[in-house]
Amino acid sequence: MDSSTASTSEESAGKIVASRSSVIQSSRVCGLSVFRVNKEDLQRKLSIPKYLRHAIRDSIKSKDVNAAVDRCREGSGGGREAAPDGPMVVFVNSRSGGRHGPELKERLQQLMGEEQVFDLSDVNPREFVDYGLVCLEKLADLGDYCAKDTRDKLRIMVAGGDGTVGWVLGSLTELHTQDRKPVPPVAVIPLGTGNDLSRSFGWGGSFPFAWKSAVKKSLLKAITGPVCHLDSWHLLVSMPSGKVVDPPHSLKPTEECSLDQGLTIEGGLPEKVNCYEGVFYNYFSIGMDARVAYGFHHLRNKKPNLAQGPLSNKLIYSGYSCTQGWFVTPCTSDPSLRGLKNILRMHVKKVNCTEWEQIPVPKSVRAIVALNLHNYGSGRNPWGIPKRQYLEKKGFVEAHADDGLLEIFGLKHGWHASFVMVELISAKHIAQAAAIRLEVRSGEWKDTYMQMDGEPWKQPMSKEYSTFVEIKRVPFQSLMVNGQ
Repeated sequence: MDSSTASTSEESAGKIVASRSSVIQSSRVCGLSVFRVNKEDLQRKLSIPKYLRHAIRDSIKSKDVNAAVDRCREGSGGGREAAPDGPMVVFVNSRSGGRHGPELKERLQQLMGEEQVFDLSDVNPREFVDYGLVCLEKLADLGDYCAKDTRDKLRIMVAGGDGTVGWVLGSLTELHTQDRKPVPPVAVIPLGTGNDLSRSFGWGGSFPFAWKSAVKKSLLKAITGPVCHLDSWHLLVSMPSGKVVDPPHSLKPTEECSLDQGLTIEGGLPEKVNCYEGVFYNYFSIGMDARVAYGFHHLRNKKPNLAQGPLSNKLIYSGYSCTQGWFVTPCTSDPSLRGLKNILRMHVKKVNCTEWEQIPVPKSVRAIVALNLHNYGSGRNPWGIPKRQYLEKKGFVEAHADDGLLEIFGLKHGWHASFVMVELISAKHIAQAAAIRLEVRSGEWKDTYMQMDGEPWKQPMSKEYSTFVEIKRVPFQSLMVNGQ
């Protein structure tokens, strides 16, 4: 057990407080408080004027902003209507939340203009940014004060899992790079399995059972809650050309592959490389946990009837992990079940440092996680809450979602991971880093497994050349609405 673990009495008291807080938060999220939200008042606060809703819809549908703006100006009356107090658009992943997805979409459309609720199977968030928001901005530039006020006040609600929230946040980063301010903050209705991003900002960890009343309360919180900041992390994978990888949705091919050249490497450098890049908000991991996640995703895609909701997903995931050598590793196992030290070199830039420093990979570790949030694996905190003396001894600082640092920890095997996940012990603390550089070399391994924010992939490796993974903080922060 780490020296950071508190005394038994302190742990008991902390768990009691945490349990009470969890019950209170669940009660609030699930709509058990006596506070009631008036439906008509909420509609007035949320509903964007009809002519603007239609302009946004037409811009996205036709992919022609100028034509939509012209039609809007002909019938709008010059934007003399007043903007609502809390204009909002909602993205719904209707495939999440089991049977509740379509019902939730219909309920949301009843509480605001139908055109303000987008099903992600029909409209993706990038289309909204490129056409819907541009339409509002053009109308504002032409003197439509209602459009300007609506654009300035706009907030976004995402009904889905962490992957869906990350998709929306990633699309909104274009507003930063194009200097299109303000960037709308994002609130969450949790429909996924883990919902760690949702938990971290006070939106709860599961779809509420009293959801019809809870939706109204969530929408009210979304337009009145304070705005918080969230670090996002850019990940670049550089691999020898010729190797075939099936990347997840969040990882895209890129021509730009500017790795830091100031480090010595153990493997060879190929003449040609293939590069992929993406952004994550919660975690990146390599090793056994990603292997289990990869297998589970393929099993679920092959047999979708097995996974009908968060609870069944968790049960299937737990059972599947027992079959992958995570808990019991045979002596005659293939090399990919052994420790990451055999294939991995790690360099980091620590807090307030500009130089790379090599960090030894512990021999026993079979999975390494770089964590941005306090929540991982459905609300667990594997980094723990180390004492001040321990932080000072290790050169660490208190962890926050907007501190510009990732907490790097290791998991040894399934039993160790299980004890970490029930918070009996902390994970193996490795480092805190403002940037990470991984060099992966093959040896006896044919592939390794990686994942970011729950999206896993199989990463092929070469015996002759190294594969590199470089993680750096995105220079601007995402905005989240605090739901507590």
